[in-house]
Amino acid sequence: MVILDNRAPIGIYGGTFDPIHFGHLRPNLELCEILGLDHVRFIPAFLPPHKEKPQTQADHRLEMVAQAIKEEPFFVLDDREIKRGGASYTIDTLKGLRREFPDNPLCLLMGMDAFSGIDQWYHWQEILDYAHIVVSHRPQTVSGIDGWSETVRTFYLAHQSDREMFKKSLCGSIRLEAVTQLSISATDVRNRLKNEQSIRFLMPEAVINLIKYYNLYQ
Repeated sequence: MVILDNRAPIGIYGGTFDPIHFGHLRPNLELCEILGLDHVRFIPAFLPPHKEKPQTQADHRLEMVAQAIKEEPFFVLDDREIKRGGASYTIDTLKGLRREFPDNPLCLLMGMDAFSGIDQWYHWQEILDYAHIVVSHRPQTVSGIDGWSETVRTFYLAHQSDREMFKKSLCGSIRLEAVTQLSISATDVRNRLKNEQSIRFLMPEAVINLIKYYNLYQ
């Protein structure tokens, strides 16, 4: 159970988690340590606006996330987007979190690929009114910035900041952070399951057991 520090930053990590795997978990644990986050909230999307509809129903995805993070005290499952239904817009989620945590900096956590398309998100320019953005990348590999559109690159350069700013202000900054990134994708996991290949060591054993129990991704 997380005991909230009303001044510590809170990490926000969304996705379909269809299914969740170690590529979702390890980078966020490192960001929790690097940034001194109070905790990271894993928020499964009900219907992602910019991706295909999830292959697995919401309650199964929620259960997989719950099992994946149950042993890590600094990870919390947040089901607000599932309960809200409809398209899962990040800006709506951040507005709700800001009301709940008025004194904590909020840090929206994402990878380089996600950030490269942020200008396609719903009301994307309002995100920094409610949270900081932390963009994770592999150590010594920030070449992805060269592939960003001029709009995204300008957005980043106008708001880039150091770690201390994340603790001194509630929102408004963007920072790149190097973490251990694992080359695992949910698409690859689903394909392996369809081809009856092993998915061992790609995700927590508890998630594998749920996939087997519900006969998912066949």
